[in-house]
Amino acid sequence: MPDRRIDPQSYRNALGRFATGVTVVTTATPDGVHGMTANAFTSVSLDPPLVVIAVAKQARTHTYLNQARRFGVSILSAEQEPYAWHFAGRPREGLQTPFVWKKEVPLLPDALAHLVCSLETTYPGGDHTLFVGRLEELWYRDGSPLAVYRGRFFGLIPLPSGEWTPGRELTDTRGTEGGEPPEQWW
Repeated sequence: MPDRRIDPQSYRNALGRFATGVTVVTTATPDGVHGMTANAFTSVSLDPPLVVIAVAKQARTHTYLNQARRFGVSILSAEQEPYAWHFAGRPREGLQTPFVWKKEVPLLPDALAHLVCSLETTYPGGDHTLFVGRLEELWYRDGSPLAVYRGRFFGLIPLPSGEWTPGRELTDTRGTEGGEPPEQWW
């Protein structure tokens, strides 16, 4: 098959059609806290619990993660769009960036989920590095998540009131016949 060069802007535009959640990855540095907005984030494994984030090699976060070997992932709520812009390099005037600390790792308060990770390994990925983190601690709550589509942030609607309870994702068998999954609320 012929080697065709893909136009980087077209590639970016095509991938922008993939709606995804928004996270802020944070780590402690000798000078304080450093963070970056990341949507190149996903789970890797349940056992052991692993996640991966892709970080550009030229980003300051790349150096800090290699040095600190521990990081936090805050999964943002719709109300936290200003933090997404701030940590994407577009600071909002007057925005205060407080942190909560768990296991000596900084995280953003009021996020939908907090993940505290230790660096398990890294893999090269072109102009990025894939940082695989092993979860040390997690916390989550319900709410409206922040998403990104075509470079624009927007909030998703939360589950209807009463439709979700902790643990239901894994244990609810209502409406199942012969092992069928429960009916979706939507």
